Amino acid sequence: MKKTDKFIALVLAADRTSNDPVANKSGMACKAFASICGIPMIIRVLDALEASGMIRAIVLCGPPESMLPGCPELEKRIGRGYVTWLPNLDSPSRSANRGLEHIDDDVPVLLTTADHALLTPEIVQYFLRESSNADSDATVGLVKHENVIAAFPGTKRTVIRLRDGDFCGCNLYTFLNYHGRDLVSFWGRAEDLRKQPWRLVGEILGPMAILLYLLRMSTLNQALNAVSAKAGVRSHAVIIPYAQAGVDVDKAEDIVLVESVLEEATPLPFDKNGTSHHFPHVAS
Repeated sequence: MKKTDKFIALVLAADRTSNDPVANKSGMACKAFASICGIPMIIRVLDALEASGMIRAIVLCGPPESMLPGCPELEKRIGRGYVTWLPNLDSPSRSANRGLEHIDDDVPVLLTTADHALLTPEIVQYFLRESSNADSDATVGLVKHENVIAAFPGTKRTVIRLRDGDFCGCNLYTFLNYHGRDLVSFWGRAEDLRKQPWRLVGEILGPMAILLYLLRMSTLNQALNAVSAKAGVRSHAVIIPYAQAGVDVDKAEDIVLVESVLEEATPLPFDKNGTSHHFPHVAS
């Protein structure tokens, strides 16, 4: 990958279940359309990606086509070719694979989710610059759990506990070359266990790995090396210094949290409806 290349963003926007608590709380057809300070979450994510200046096109997997009228701004962007919409499949990993099939093999890809309501252009820029400089096939964004707790006392996030620290995922991944995309297949085997890290470690990496995990003997690099060996993909962790990168909207109470954060934050340099949505359509 050339360090000057821009990424194509692949955004997963379908609900995991038919009874999503965030969708229910917001009264919307799907979680991605939930209003956060008056703006649908998915629009916040799309605007942050564009404002980063490092994304050349966006592919959106989900929500189902029948739900799109529930977000007129998104429907407008799809209609104008600023976003390429694809129907989602029955799991995030399968949806990601479908999206990757519509992106040329030699194009670097950023994968994120529509519930990343606190995503900012600065987070995207930091993650993609660090990823581009990594000697790796794929990268994963992490944030230190202590930073999340310091910034958002009382919040509960899924935590990966290792010898050299506790980390939270950020729903940010890159596939820097075609080989890196093999990590999605590995992800497919693990996604049902994502909320139970000890089972994930054991079932995917073996009994010795789970013992090391439970005893907190593994470091982050050791864990990544084990994943790399098992998946056959060189992977690298990018530790993101922005605490909000570790907060997504999984629960109804997360809406209250992210709205309180956004109400205190400096407004982003684009308005409610976006300003310059000129991404080209990504041909299938």
